[in-house]
Amino acid sequence: MLIVMHHHATSEQIDAVVAAVKTMGLIAEPIPGSIRTAIGVLGNQGYVDDSTIRNLPGVRETIHVSKPYKLASRDFHPQATIVDVAGVRFGNGLPPVMIAGPCSIESEEQMQAGAAAVKAGGGQMLRGGAFKPRTGPHSFQGLGVDGLALLQRAGQAHGLPVVTEVMRIEQLDAVMRHADMIQIGARNMQNFDLLKEVGKCGHPVLLKRGMSATLEEFLAAAEYILAEGNPKVVLCERGIRTFERATRNTLDLSVVPMIKELSHLPIVVDPSHATGKRSLVPVMTRAALVAGADGIMVEVHPDPARALCDGAQSLSGPEFSELMDSVRKLLGFLGFANN
Repeated sequence: MLIVMHHHATSEQIDAVVAAVKTMGLIAEPIPGSIRTAIGVLGNQGYVDDSTIRNLPGVRETIHVSKPYKLASRDFHPQATIVDVAGVRFGNGLPPVMIAGPCSIESEEQMQAGAAAVKAGGGQMLRGGAFKPRTGPHSFQGLGVDGLALLQRAGQAHGLPVVTEVMRIEQLDAVMRHADMIQIGARNMQNFDLLKEVGKCGHPVLLKRGMSATLEEFLAAAEYILAEGNPKVVLCERGIRTFERATRNTLDLSVVPMIKELSHLPIVVDPSHATGKRSLVPVMTRAALVAGADGIMVEVHPDPARALCDGAQSLSGPEFSELMDSVRKLLGFLGFANN
């Protein structure tokens, strides 16, 4: 439930409503706005009888929210959230953020060359996987903690904040020490214990949509992180599994405007994992930006033919620069100047 206060409601009246909610055994979450304050009611397992609360002084109306996500909903948080990652800002109305880098961290030389290509092309963040969830156990699984150090050094050398995936709770401390942003991969979108721990840490989070997850399940996963007190969540559409096999996954671009209707959280798109085809990455990048994405994540490798992971969908440095040239032109048409 959402309790909307009158614009002239006093702090004492707001406090009285919060106290009334708590006496019902529920959690009250005040949400100050530019015109009026709202109070989100959390912790209920069913319908909340609002007969007492709606008659309290200062209350304008009560709105029953039936969604399984509340903190992630625009009903509770009408203003778009801005997430800052070491000075790089994600959010509605801001220039889209370009995240790029290798799928997996392979060596010092590879990461430094990859970071140099990302910086030269105009990317704002560096990605790279140290812990790799692979479909088969015999595939390259990543360099682990040693890879995290290589990623951090490459980012620092080229002035790029870094993002990398965490797969288990026991990896979380190491990832936070080396990365500016934590990625929760598609396979872990509903690893609820991991989501709760990430919610407690306060680190910026990139949450990828599960390969078979509905939009409601996607936002409910974000709710786990928000409910633990971490508001720094950026969503990521990376394609879903359908009957179509021509591409690796089916990129659901409709989710971008739908998320913006339903949620205040920023959303980025990963066309590399969605399509699995290098040739499709540039056009789907541009399509995602037209759809309103707050950022793009693409895979860039200094030598895609020799990549240990996902070489077929990775761009070379020159290909990334060419993509970024087209992105800058597009952003001008979309009203983002000087990009």
